[in-house]
Amino acid sequence: MPIPGTPSRAELVDHLVRTRIAGDVATPRENNLSHYRKLANGDRHYWLGLEFGDRWRDEQDVLAVMAERVGVNDDAEYRYGQDTIDPELTVDALDRMAARLRKAADGQQRVLFATGHPGGLLDVHRATAAALRAAGCEIVVIPEGLQTEEGYVWQLADVAVLEHGASLWHTHSGEPMKAILTALGNSSRPLPDLVVADHGWAGYAGQHGVDSVGYADSNDPALFLAEAEGTVQVVVPLDDHVVSPRHYDPMTAYLLAEAGLS
Repeated sequence: MPIPGTPSRAELVDHLVRTRIAGDVATPRENNLSHYRKLANGDRHYWLGLEFGDRWRDEQDVLAVMAERVGVNDDAEYRYGQDTIDPELTVDALDRMAARLRKAADGQQRVLFATGHPGGLLDVHRATAAALRAAGCEIVVIPEGLQTEEGYVWQLADVAVLEHGASLWHTHSGEPMKAILTALGNSSRPLPDLVVADHGWAGYAGQHGVDSVGYADSNDPALFLAEAEGTVQVVVPLDDHVVSPRHYDPMTAYLLAEAGLS
């Protein structure tokens, strides 16, 4: 199934649709709309480490942004059934992320990687970290002994993760990133020049002034709203947990090639 080597744009679009990373994705319409509504109603679990205040209180405004930046159906009356991610928007965002990675490599910047979705995206981040290290970037090593109410903040294969009960933990929270940035500041270590992440790890970093790029699913609108406001620089729309993490390999190869890192 994985495409050998680096795919062309057309090959990657086809692959994204075949593996349901984009196109007709597994996330149902009713789940998407439920999350948009909860964000608009002020449920901070869906804010992903961001601060929206009284903005985005209308779920129709949230839907409009998601239709523009992700490619979900823009019909507010479409309530149930299949929803979509536009694969062309996915690749467009990968191109923008590649440009920011190239800037990091050219400047040999300090980069921090983190994921709240280790079952799907851990290896995407690991491979990107390895490529940036080879290009001369410093991959930030997080302070030891960090924890949140959910668990311990660890670093595995250069990627910060949340550990709970001897398992890597799926989390939407921004608290793990808060723990890292706070600990770096308390120890007089410089903050990252760039965070490459997802979920609340990306949201909290962007909210607190660190350049942040990342990945988000069609039912996680917060990062796309932050991108629209300029708080997060780039968000790549995709299904963040498909059948096999190997399905993301061609996407990663394309990203690194576009960034000049392969």
